[in-house]
Amino acid sequence: QVQLVESGGGLVQAGGSLRLSCAASGSIASIGAMGWYRQAPGKQRDLVATITSGGITNYADSVKGRFTVSRDNAKNTVYLQMNSLKPEDTAVYYCNGNVRTTGAIWYREVWGQGTLVTVSS
Repeated sequence: QVQLVESGGGLVQAGGSLRLSCAASGSIASIGAMGWYRQAPGKQRDLVATITSGGITNYADSVKGRFTVSRDNAKNTVYLQMNSLKPEDTAVYYCNGNVRTTGAIWYREVWGQGTLVTVSS
């Protein structure tokens, strides 16, 4: 059993910053790409940023230059530093990872429970 647990969400004023963390735990053999997605009320879940195990990153156009994704492979943790936040960044942020559990051959996708980020104007 593998879990991804997010933390760091909350309420912040426009222009402010937040740092999200997502820690993976359980019988983990290895983790491939990890990422962050978000879902605003009434909208679909969209990609925010991803990072491979080797550190290659990818960002949605809407967050480029403001958000930074990073990871600590030793801690099985991925981070999302969010700067210059805007009201339109308000959403539930979900962590995602491709995880191979101990004894398994294949990687499978695992999602966290989500953490709410609210940006006030």
